[in-house]
Amino acid sequence: MTLAHSPTPRRWPQTLRNLRNLGIGALVVAAATLITTFLAMPVAQAQSKPELRIGYQKSASLFVLQKAQGSLEKRLAPLGFGVKWVEFPAGPQLLEGLNVGAVDVGYVGEAPPIFAQAAGAKFIYIGNDPAAPQAEAILVTKDSPIKTVADLKGKKVALNKGSNVHYLLVKQLEKHGLKITDIQPIYLAPADGRAAFESKNVDAWVIWDPFQAAAEKATGARVLADGTPNVVNNYQYYLGERGFVTKNPKVIEALFEDSVTQGIWLKKNLRQAAELIAPLQGLPVDVVELALRRYEFNVKPISAAVAADQQRIADTFFELKLIPKPIKVSDAIVRAQP
Repeated sequence: MTLAHSPTPRRWPQTLRNLRNLGIGALVVAAATLITTFLAMPVAQAQSKPELRIGYQKSASLFVLQKAQGSLEKRLAPLGFGVKWVEFPAGPQLLEGLNVGAVDVGYVGEAPPIFAQAAGAKFIYIGNDPAAPQAEAILVTKDSPIKTVADLKGKKVALNKGSNVHYLLVKQLEKHGLKITDIQPIYLAPADGRAAFESKNVDAWVIWDPFQAAAEKATGARVLADGTPNVVNNYQYYLGERGFVTKNPKVIEALFEDSVTQGIWLKKNLRQAAELIAPLQGLPVDVVELALRRYEFNVKPISAAVAADQQRIADTFFELKLIPKPIKVSDAIVRAQP
């Protein structure tokens, strides 16, 4: 890795401006400092072997497990590759890391790639885990009089704007004959959403795991509705830098093989996995275990059906004016499997 000779890409300032215009500037400004500093760091000497640089978030439980156990390092050793784990605070920063060449692959939910593609970021979808429709939900307090989604009409509902749960809320309202304009959306980050929810300053909170599990365990929050049945899929995506993926198919194959192996072990040993992951995420073991139950880990290449699902989310975000122009998700997919 020769970062000492890698200038910051010329497209970086424009992409940053684009992302700021999409309403996630605060997150990306933080990413700018992190990534620009990373790229400018001098390197004393060239690495003795190439590395797979993985962008991850602390909430990505499987990656946290793989990192802790060193399983991927062992699997890549025969290929002459090492592993460098680069932690990002959220999906938008991780996408910028891919865009400027700070990492080679990453793992995010459905929404960040849509905003990043609309802003001109360069990445490709390389795989996805199975749907996890119960890993995001509309929550109400345990003593709330609200019994159905239809009861949300005119109510204050907290959510993270432009996130996976924004789409969940729109689709659940649609299912019950309502539109987003029929409620009072209150756009809050997860921590602020939790505070507003507990103080009853909002009537409902739309959130994803592990925040969802934490609220259920700590406050007795009740799930009003989630992505079932057949409302939303809530896929998690593996993304990559196009050049790296094209040049190193065996490395990507090894990554997927290790993810599947570790994912199978995790699902068969939920409590043990939660005990390993919880201290690394700073969460109680019971919370992590509940969240893990609602996710599936079995990465597959992007299918035509999955690509179509992601396109529907992108179209919805354009209709809601969350992104400034329509996008074609297929432009960021190497090939869609039937």
